[in-house]
Formats: sequence, structure tokens, C-alpha cells
Amino acid sequence: MKKTILLFALFACTTFYAQQSFKNSTTISNIESNSYQPESTNSVNYLVKNTSIFNKQKNGSPYEWQWVRDGIWTGAALGASAYGLILIQNKDDMPLSERPKFLDDVSLQKEIDKINFLDQWVAGKHNKTTNEYSDIPFALSFAAPFVLLLDDEVNNHTGQYLGLYLESLATTAAIYSISAGLIDRSRPYVYDNSGNTSEERRFKNNGQRSFYSGHVAATATATFFAAKAYSDFNPNGKGKALIWTGAAALPAAVGVLRIEAGQHFLTDVLLGYVLGAGTGILIPELHKKKMENIDIYPSSGTNFNGDSYNGMAFRYTF
Repeated sequence: MKKTILLFALFACTTFYAQQSFKNSTTISNIESNSYQPESTNSVNYLVKNTSIFNKQKNGSPYEWQWVRDGIWTGAALGASAYGLILIQNKDDMPLSERPKFLDDVSLQKEIDKINFLDQWVAGKHNKTTNEYSDIPFALSFAAPFVLLLDDEVNNHTGQYLGLYLESLATTAAIYSISAGLIDRSRPYVYDNSGNTSEERRFKNNGQRSFYSGHVAATATATFFAAKAYSDFNPNGKGKALIWTGAAALPAAVGVLRIEAGQHFLTDVLLGYVLGAGTGILIPELHKKKMENIDIYPSSGTNFNGDSYNGMAFRYTF
């Protein structure tokens, strides 16, 4: 029943988003239908009017935020995250019948041989110190978008910017928590039969949450969101290459540490990276003002009365 309610909420949110996008397009098309080429006596006013529109588009936020639409989406994502956490907490430990084959070296090797070649080399890794180190860049990543508030272009739209950040993180959390709650995959340290990892830890439910890396997904969402937002607010800004490089490097570093710690396999990290980065980029992109079909350009000519005019033309292409 809970799954049905969640899916319905996400569907309703998606539908509402599409309707809002349609309304925005209709409003712009109405502006186009009412536009006309001014006579010479009105050319100055027309020039000022259209120049003002251009400056507003240039200096304003590149994003659109709608409280109802985005409130529904963010609320549904947070609700799904909470549901996913319940699933994680209620995961079963490894069944007693499965444990013996992880305690015998011969049968354990057979289990390792079943792992795909991309992940096989990670099986048995376990390092508590590296696990603790992985939390450092993970925590720092959440602060990255707040650093951009020092940028004037971003700071002028703080509420909208932080709302999009919350929506991005909530979306990532929802996808990850439900996946981790529903899918069982043993972590690499479960295959460590050297005695360095206790049996209790190996067979607890937390050991069945290798799929996929939530640390990497959340880190990538935060850093790629920051890079995407900075680029959209400052299309001609300096240092974008450095920001995007940092955005890509930080979650990659977290991924390496999580593998060395024996928390995740390579494919878990890669999937977390792709999903996290995708969300960090896609959420802002979906909120961008759709200006691609709008042209504002100088125009001059002769009207029906034979008078010449000079001004700015506004055109919307369907």
C-alpha cells in the first residue's frame, strides 16, 4: 500500500510539472501574438520596452521555482526517503542457511568466483580507517553549494537556489534509500574470512547494503549541482573548468575510499556516481527558463503608412 501511495505521489508531481510547463509556453506565445512592429512615433518607447525585457532576462535567475509544483516534488521525495529508511532498518540479516559458505575458504572462493570480473578484485577488502576517511570528503561535499552563496549572481536568488538544492538531495536520497532497502547485495567485507572482520558484522543486515553507494551518489549530487548552478548563473564566468573538475573529482575520491574500505564494489560506486551526478545536473536543468525559442533583435523598415521605423523585434518560434 505504501508503495502504491508513493508511486501515485510521484506520478501526480510529474503530471503537475508538465502542466505548468505547458502554461508557461502558452503565456509566452500570447506575448508573441500581441507583438507588432511599431510606427516611427513609438519606436523609442518600443526600444526601451524591449530592452527592459532583455535586461530582465539577462540579469534575473535562469531558473523558475513554483511553490506548489516543487513543493509536491520535494515533499514526495522526502516521504520516499523516509520510507526507504524504514525498509533499510527492517532489512533481514543474512539467512543462517547462507552463512556456512562464507565461513569455509573453499566455498567462499566459489562465491567470489560468481562475482562479475569488474567487482571480483574488491571482494574481501576491509579497512575501518579508510571507511572513516571516506566520511570527510562526503561531509565537505554538502557544504560546496553553500560556498557559491558568496557569488553575487547566486546570492541574489538564495531562496530559489537552496530550494533546488534541497530538491536535488531529496531526489537522490529517495532513489538510494528505496534501492538499498529493497535490494540485497553483500558488501565486499562480507567476503573477508581472515578474522579481521567479525562474523557478527559480516552477517548483519548492514552487510547486505552494497547496492549502491549512497555516499558517492549524495556527494556527486551536491558537487555537480553546485557546478551546474554556477555555470547557469554565470554563463561567461571564469573558473568554470576548475569548478567542474572539482565537482567530478570529489565524488570520485569518495568512491575510491569506499572501495578500499570494503563498503562497495566498483559497479556500486559507478552507478552511484552516474545517478548522483545526473540528478545534480538534471534538477536545475528542468527548472531553467525555456528561452531557446525566443529572439530579441534590432528591426527597421517601413510601415503601412510609409513611415520608417527603428526598434527591437521580439519573436517566439514554435
